[in-house]
Amino acid sequence: MVAQQMSINRGRVRWQCRRALLELDLVFTRFLEQHFDRLSDDQLADLDDLLRADDYDIWAMVNGSKACEVDRWKEMIGLLSQGQPAG
Repeated sequence: MVAQQMSINRGRVRWQCRRALLELDLVFTRFLEQHFDRLSDDQLADLDDLLRADDYDIWAMVNGSKACEVDRWKEMIGLLSQGQPAG
């Protein structure tokens, strides 16, 4: 039961990674391919919390134009920054 509940939670979080802002959607697509399946439960909770932020705020943190002020999000922002489109 707990495993099933976790998989539903992962599925919901994965779905919420789809973003309206194209640049951010591309970053999340790469993130999902490279990192999502290896996230711990704590990392998943941090990502879930981050996904409640506005797309433009997330994008600003990912591209470095705004500092991430929430300690819980810093690891996820770092992983997302690795998937930034070039140029």
